[in-house]
Amino acid sequence: MRGPVTKITKFKTTLVKVPLTKPIATARHNVNSVGCVLLELETDQGLSGESYVFTLNGVRLKALHEMILGFSHQAIDRDPHFVAEIWQNIYNEMNAIGHQGFSIAALSAIDTACWDVIGKAAGQPLHKVFGACRDKVKTYASGGLWLSQSIEQCRLEAQQFIDAGFRSMKIRLGSKRMEDDITRVRAIREVAGPDIELLVDANQAFTPKQAIRLGRRLEEFDLGWFEEPAPYQNLRGHAQVRRALDIPIASGETEYTRYGMRRILEADAVDVLMPDLQRIGGLSEFRRAVALAACHDVPVSTHMFTEQSISIAASEPNCVSVEHMPWFCPLFNEPMEITEGYLCVPERPGIGFTFDQSAITHFKLS
Repeated sequence: MRGPVTKITKFKTTLVKVPLTKPIATARHNVNSVGCVLLELETDQGLSGESYVFTLNGVRLKALHEMILGFSHQAIDRDPHFVAEIWQNIYNEMNAIGHQGFSIAALSAIDTACWDVIGKAAGQPLHKVFGACRDKVKTYASGGLWLSQSIEQCRLEAQQFIDAGFRSMKIRLGSKRMEDDITRVRAIREVAGPDIELLVDANQAFTPKQAIRLGRRLEEFDLGWFEEPAPYQNLRGHAQVRRALDIPIASGETEYTRYGMRRILEADAVDVLMPDLQRIGGLSEFRRAVALAACHDVPVSTHMFTEQSISIAASEPNCVSVEHMPWFCPLFNEPMEITEGYLCVPERPGIGFTFDQSAITHFKLS
C-alpha cells in the first residue's frame, strides 16, 4: 500500500548578511560580506528542506529574494519527491524572463531544498540516495591567498592551510604586472614544497595571449590548473590557451545549466569543468551536467556551496574535488571535517548540514 504523501506546507525565506573575517579582492571583485536568501521548505510530515543562494556584499539581494518568492507556488502543496516535475515546471515558467541569472538561482534554491527533504524522508544522506561512490572527497583551500594580500601574508596563510589539513590550495592572480603574479606563486610554492597541489585562478583577468604568456612562465611550478584565464564567454580563447599550455584549464562557474556546460565541452575549452550549484540549476541539473561531462571524459570540480556539493562529489565518479569555501560556515550547526586533504562526507540525512537558528537570528537583515 502507498504510504502517506508528503506535501510542502510552508515556504519560508530569510535574508541574512554574513561578514567575511577580512575584506578580500580578486581581479574582478571586492568582497566584504555575502548576502544570502535562506530557504526552508517545511512539510506536513515535520520535515524541513534547507538551501541558500547568495550575492556578493548583498547587492541586489532583495531582487533575488523576490525571484524565489515568485516561484513558490510551484512548490507549495506539492510532494517534494516530484522534484523533477517541480524543476521542469519552474524552468518552463521562466521562459519569458530567460534561463540565466536570478531565475536559475531561484530554481536552484527550490530544487536543492526539495532534495534535502527527500534525503531526510529516506533517512539517508543524499550521496547514498543518488548512489554513493566514495565516503571522502578531495578538497582545496579557497578561502585565502587573495590578490589583495601581500606576499608575506600569503606565505603565512599557505602554511596555516597545510597545518589545517589541506593538501591543495588556490591562489588568485590578475596583477597589473605579470612578474608580481609569478613572484606570488613562487613564494607560495616555496612554503608548500613539491607535494602540495597549487591551483591558480585569474578570475577572467587576461586576454588569451596574456594568459598564454603568463601560463608559460608558471609551468615550472607544477600547477594543478589555471582557472578562468580569460573572460568566460570567450570559449575560443579558452581553447586557444588550453592548446598552448601544459597546465590544465578549468572553467564553468559563470555559466548556466547543462546547456552552458555543453557549449564549453563542445568547444574543447576546459580540462576540468567547474559547475556552480547556484548557476547550474540545483542538484538535479548538477547531476545532468556531471553526466554530460562524463560523456566527454572531462572531470568535474564543484564551485562554492561546499556543504551541498559534497553530495554530488560523493556520488559521481568523475567529480574529482570540491572547493572548500568557508564564507558560509557560520550559518550551519555542523562543521566540515578535513583530514589529509579530504572532506569527510557526512552520514547525516539529506544534505547533512542544517541551519544554526541562533546564527540566523544574529545575521538576519531587518
